[in-house]
This record gives sequence, C-alpha cells and structure tokens, in this order.
Amino acid sequence: MHRTVTQCFLTARTCVQDPELAAAELADQLRHPGLGCVLFFCSAEYSLAPLAEALERVFSGVMVIGCTSAGEITSDGYGRGCISAVGFDSSAFAVDCTLIQALDNFTLVDAQSAVDQMLSHCRGIGLAPIKDQTFALTLLDGLSSREEVVLSTLSTALGSIPNFGGSAGDDNHLSHTHVYYQGVFHTGAAVVIMFNTWLDFEVFTTHHMQPMENKLVVTAADSDTRTVLELNAEPAAEEYARLVGVAVEDLNLSTFALNALAVRIRDQFYVRSIQRVNADLSLTFYCAVDTGIVLTAMRPGPLLPGLQVQFEILRQRLGEPVLILGCDCFLRRKEAELRGEDQALSAFLASSKVVGFNTYGEQYNGMHINQTFTGVAFALPD
Repeated sequence: MHRTVTQCFLTARTCVQDPELAAAELADQLRHPGLGCVLFFCSAEYSLAPLAEALERVFSGVMVIGCTSAGEITSDGYGRGCISAVGFDSSAFAVDCTLIQALDNFTLVDAQSAVDQMLSHCRGIGLAPIKDQTFALTLLDGLSSREEVVLSTLSTALGSIPNFGGSAGDDNHLSHTHVYYQGVFHTGAAVVIMFNTWLDFEVFTTHHMQPMENKLVVTAADSDTRTVLELNAEPAAEEYARLVGVAVEDLNLSTFALNALAVRIRDQFYVRSIQRVNADLSLTFYCAVDTGIVLTAMRPGPLLPGLQVQFEILRQRLGEPVLILGCDCFLRRKEAELRGEDQALSAFLASSKVVGFNTYGEQYNGMHINQTFTGVAFALPD
C-alpha cells in the first residue's frame, strides 16, 4: 500500500511570540484525526509556563514532546525566536516516551525498565516489526553535565536499536535549558522517545572537522563539571589561546567555533567543544573531559559540501528523503554565520526537508558529541 508524505507526518512553524497564539498556530497546521504525536523545538525566549499550558490544551489527547533550543530549523531553514514542530500520524508511527528526572541516579535497571515498557507499547500496536524498524530519540537538559552517563546506560538497554538526539539549548544564554513532557517544561531531566514505523529510515551523524598535528594533553581536570584546569601542565585558557594565536581575553564563542578540539577514539575524532573561559583560566567544556586524555586541534572544512555529501549518501541508500529530523550543533551555525555561509546552509536545509534544532551537544548511539549534524532520515518504501 503506497502512502503519501502527508499521511505520515506534517511539519509546522510559528514565529508568533504570544504563547496562546503560537500554540494555536501550530495546532492549525498539525491537528487532524490521525495525529498521534507532536515533537517540537522552541526558543527559550518564550514564556515557557504559559506555552506549556497552551500546548497541552490545543493538543489535548495527543502526545507532545519537545525541548528548548539554541536556534530552530524550520521547513523554511534556520529560524530564531520561533517554534518548529513535526506531527507524526498514528498510521505510520507508533510512539511512546519516558521522562528521566533523576539523571544522577539513572541505573541500568531504570533504563531497561523504560526501554521494555516503550517496546511493549510499540509492539502492542503492531504497526511494524520491532527489529530494524525502531529507533530512539533522546532530548536532554543541555546544562545538566550528565549526558554521557545517561546515554551510555540507555544505549546498553537499547542494544541494537539505533538512537540519536540533542541537548536542549537556551539561545546561547547558558542559564536554563528545558525538556517538555506531559504539559510541563523540566530542567535537570531527559526525555526518551521510541519510534516504530514501517517507513524506511537511517540514523546518521556527520561533521566537517579535519585533524591537525597539534596536540594538547589534559594534565588536570574536574570531570564532574567538565572543566579543564591545565593543558600541557599550563593554565588551560593560556595554553589554548597560545595554540589558536589569540590573547586569553579575546577568547570567545567565535574562537571556540572556529578552533575545535577533539578526542580520538580508534580511527574517529569526536569534538569536545569549549563552553566558556573561567576566572581562574580554566576551560569548561560541553562534553566529558578527563585528566590524561589527548586533545587534537581540528581544522573546520566547508560546512555545506559536507552536508551535501552526507545527504547524497542517504539518498543512495534510502531513496529521496521525505523528512530529516536534524540535531545541528549551535557552534556549526555560529561558524556558518561567521563565514557568511548561513543563508546558503539555511536554504539547503529547507530544500532537503530538514526540521530540527540547534543543540548544546549531539547524541549518537550512546555517545555525546559536539559540532556535528546528527539525525534520522525517512523515506517512503518502494
């Protein structure tokens, strides 16, 4: 049986700032008898409590999940100060979700229980086989510093089920990030969503960074706060500034976006992005850092050609994607803006049917990474 794209999902966006009107606009674009789940990404500039109440009301009886962002990806490309959403039709997707509130105490028993419950729900609907037709999406508080522990535990419970996701942002304020579950915006929490579908799909990740020769050894770190105190036995900020050729006082978000560091795991490099410089000349990172690891300086390649290559690979494997859910690091977007490439990148995302958000970190099969574009691409079966 051949179905059309609109029988599987609809996309929506609104830039209206009033929470009531914004929720109503989304409902006008998404609400229909088959609507089973709404996934949204919103600017942290919204008044979140009124927005939560409005969303719960206009989508009464529908599962609604989301998080705050560091920028949105809408059907028209990059957005700011808005809400981007996808409505999944119950005839194409069986969906269940779990809220994790105690991130510090999330055990394998907790993870296995949550995964079993979600799988049981999807299996009971009987839409598609669980094997090869199921994936998980994770949305985590981007300032919780607990992504690695939660993801590793969850990935063990998921086994062969692919998973990806993004860390919630707050428009680069680095103060309050939220995930949304059952009518409430939560901090210090995570939402895990299980999708089972008969559509073809592929979970993927890609980045545009190339390794350089320069290395930095973390000689002192506070792993709990992801803070590096020393690099090469020197104050971390001073050594990093020396590496990239700027004064310590000139280190900022732009410097971090253009001068990434990465850890090598086997033959792959995974970026560890810097969040801020502290008064004691330490550096706080978005990803886990430990004493003894070696960080490699990375050179950014062109953003757009890298995405074009990745999307062409997806096209060859799946056929033409009808939707790509994307978690795009906010530092990639910052880099595109600094290089004057953001408009071309935005247009490409729109033409490629990408909907998603700019994150404070990306998640891929149990790993927490930075400065990547990670997501899932859907295609209609032949």
